[in-house]
Amino acid sequence: MVHSADTQQHTGQRAGRSDVDALESAGRTAVAGARRVVVKVGSSSLTTPDGLIDSGRIRDLVEVLADRRARGQEVILVSSGAVAAGMTPLGMARRPHDLASQQAAASVGQGLLVASYAAELAGHGLTAAQVLLTVEDMMRRVQHRNAQRTLRRLLDIGALPIVNENDTVATHEIRFGDNDRLAALVAHLMRADALVLLSDVDALYDGNPADEGTSVVHLVRGRADLDGIDIGSSGRRGVGTGGMVTKVDSARIATEAGVPTLLTSAANARAALSGERVGTFFAAAGGRRPRRASCGWRTPPRAGAASSWTRERSTRWCGRRRRCCPPGWSGSRATSARVTPWTCATSRARWSRGDW
Repeated sequence: MVHSADTQQHTGQRAGRSDVDALESAGRTAVAGARRVVVKVGSSSLTTPDGLIDSGRIRDLVEVLADRRARGQEVILVSSGAVAAGMTPLGMARRPHDLASQQAAASVGQGLLVASYAAELAGHGLTAAQVLLTVEDMMRRVQHRNAQRTLRRLLDIGALPIVNENDTVATHEIRFGDNDRLAALVAHLMRADALVLLSDVDALYDGNPADEGTSVVHLVRGRADLDGIDIGSSGRRGVGTGGMVTKVDSARIATEAGVPTLLTSAANARAALSGERVGTFFAAAGGRRPRRASCGWRTPPRAGAASSWTRERSTRWCGRRRRCCPPGWSGSRATSARVTPWTCATSRARWSRGDW
């Protein structure tokens, strides 16, 4: 039988589509069966429009996480919301822009946030454990290993770690900037089998979700799948710091470290962790497994540095065969005219945070 070129082309397209479907299906099944999963939830998914902690939303999320624990999964929660939760008690109508006010709001809101989680988890026989991290904890070898050991021990004794950035001691130059990146680094640090990013957006779209004809991007295999997609820069509400850009960047950090990532809304948390087809699945690069974490053992960022994080691929190695940076980060040395990426930091290196 002679097949036309069109028939052969359609057959090839069907085969390619089948491979994609198989990759996505296997990935979502792997998320549902992950031994250890990191779940990140954003501020807008935990607070009311007035900035108060929404006890109903926290209760719903805790029920999902408790169910995963009952199924034998180890769960680490990275939760935003401290600044947002502290705004109303301090009489702040909107999120402050100056660092001192943000830190003040965080110092009030962090206690309220963890207390809410603890009360809900106690109803399921679980204990909440607060873990506050800084960039320095990921950069210095001693702090990095202590954080890793603490999280491992908390999982071993049955507690549910609730991780957040330690805003009260952070500075503009020394901070993660948003908890999406922090979640990706925690997933790498703890060699998680999956990362789930929850926000107020149900998935990544190939355009503005409000426009007719826009569709959900169900699978991202690499950067090429994002070509031509206009990714928005902010969320729907003004209580968080991250937008779709930071979520996609965080998914890239995690997947390049071998951690498959799922992006969806907090309302879809149960479905996402059960392997249903919700949100956008980011496949791990090259099918790699999570590597042993080793995040930049040397002098941390310092205030006033004229350097920035650069958008370089994965973890870099220096001449002594030791990793220089967390995954997705690399050093850069400032010159009089421009910032030049480099892979091997020296004792005189200075660091600060910049947008990718």
